[in-house]
Amino acid sequence: MNTNPAQVQNIMDFVQKGGIMMIPIGLCSLIALTVIIERLISLRRKSIIPSSFLPGLRKVMDDKPGDTTAALGYCRRSSSAVATVLAAGIRKIDRRSPEAVEKSIEEAGEREVLKMRKHLRALAVIASVTPLMGLLGTIIGMIMAFQTVAMSGEALGKTEMLAGGIYQAMISTAAGLSVAIPVLICYHWLSAKIERLVADIDQLSVDFVDEFGDGGPPRAPVPEPKVARAPSHATKTEGKKQTETVVTPGAKVATT
Repeated sequence: MNTNPAQVQNIMDFVQKGGIMMIPIGLCSLIALTVIIERLISLRRKSIIPSSFLPGLRKVMDDKPGDTTAALGYCRRSSSAVATVLAAGIRKIDRRSPEAVEKSIEEAGEREVLKMRKHLRALAVIASVTPLMGLLGTIIGMIMAFQTVAMSGEALGKTEMLAGGIYQAMISTAAGLSVAIPVLICYHWLSAKIERLVADIDQLSVDFVDEFGDGGPPRAPVPEPKVARAPSHATKTEGKKQTETVVTPGAKVATT
């Protein structure tokens, strides 16, 4: 039984008929799969925002008010993103300025967002480049098919030979799109997941600043020491001047 040379028998046959551009397309698919699996593991909610973290931190700060060392130690024991963000704000609590705490939390949050978006740019590049690789492979295949027909005198009037070459050339385009479409979907899905996590961290940070941003109840103002004033010159002079009354027998009252 003769096998049609244009028929695809298995995956390896599919790759071989797709041409040289099937190699970079296959490498891009492996890289994209690795990045997607790694991000799915890293972006689990229990790794970013553990449900028990904030109640535990609130308990530590309520039990030891003003003791930032205990709160920072609790944050270090958790490797989550929300722990890193709130730890940056705890370091500024001693300044008793909600603005300083909020700014520090914002800066730490930006750094954590960059960590969460790690390798996502690679997915965006793969989703954009693999269709172009497939198109390039198709063009190369069609050039070779037309060249074969042009160089073969027996191919004149035989359209099936040209159709077979074009058929094989189109395989690379199909492969590029087969990689790009799911990668693009995963890229946007992971981006949306990161946005939800960032929104939750932002809400927790706002609640933390409202509750602990001023460092607790304000301290009582220290009274200023009273300074005894020295008596003025006029007072001393008046103290020396005293009115004395002398009464002599048979004389008028004299005042000196």
